[in-house]
Amino acid sequence: MRDKLGQHAAQTIAAGSKSFATAAKLFDPATRRSAMMLYAWCRHCDDVIDDQQLGFPAQETYDAHEAHEAHEARSESSEARLNELRDLTRRAYAGEPMQSPAFAAFQEVALRHGIPECYPQAHLDGFAMDVAQRRYVTIDDTVDYCYHVAGVVGVMMAWIMGARDEATLDRACDLGLAFQLTNIARDIIEDAQIGRCYLPEQWLEEAGIARQEITAPQHREALARMARQLIDLAEPYYDSAQGGLSALPPRCAWAIATARGVYREIGIKVKAHGARAWDSRISTTRLDKARLLGQGLAQAVASRWYRPVPRSGGLWQRPA
Repeated sequence: MRDKLGQHAAQTIAAGSKSFATAAKLFDPATRRSAMMLYAWCRHCDDVIDDQQLGFPAQETYDAHEAHEAHEARSESSEARLNELRDLTRRAYAGEPMQSPAFAAFQEVALRHGIPECYPQAHLDGFAMDVAQRRYVTIDDTVDYCYHVAGVVGVMMAWIMGARDEATLDRACDLGLAFQLTNIARDIIEDAQIGRCYLPEQWLEEAGIARQEITAPQHREALARMARQLIDLAEPYYDSAQGGLSALPPRCAWAIATARGVYREIGIKVKAHGARAWDSRISTTRLDKARLLGQGLAQAVASRWYRPVPRSGGLWQRPA
């Protein structure tokens, strides 16, 4: 059973996130197994809510207006699926047998590492925001969403690596926030095509863009400016996350430094492409990854010798 769960998790991460799959190879075997199984659970929950398979739609795409109507029609079933995920999560913590490979893997990881149940439930709260079609009025609203869908995942990953002190967990959360801000910038058009928008409504209003018109070609320049704002906002979180490397075991530090570099590179490319950032999905090449592996190793080694500066008080603070 253990081998099957590990294989399922490895297949999930290989298909669902090539960026994280690269970094995951650097973990020691035990940490890699746990990290991949946690990822498999997160991916599974995301797919269940969106009725997708490994992040890809199980049906045709729509224009923005049609996508919104389709999303409305699915909201009731999505809420039922969310409630089922919450129930299965509680049952996993209660030690009940899990039939789903993703939940069996999650149960093994959560109980072995003693991950507090509040963290996975907070992650499901992020999916609840999608189900409720939450509107993000300010950038703080957007960052709050980023915490639930990614920041808290960073916290759980750090927990797997042995981190327990709040300062290190804050840095792990910062990395998750940076990842998600980068993802939002990269996926503005893709998200709009399925009826979602994580850009602050204040920004859209200032640019004179209606939510249902986000995909219109004439708005690409304005969207490129918003993407740059998101990526610039992610930078201090990437910097803060680097300060947490010294608290991690050496191989974990290398893996996290590499993941940080890979995702940050995606943001750099989004900025460089400007209005053409959504002509095709931006990712990192093998050459990029090889370079970032080397840089990650250098950062991990350097982290053994420096004392990180205190975390900036101006960064968004995760809930206690």
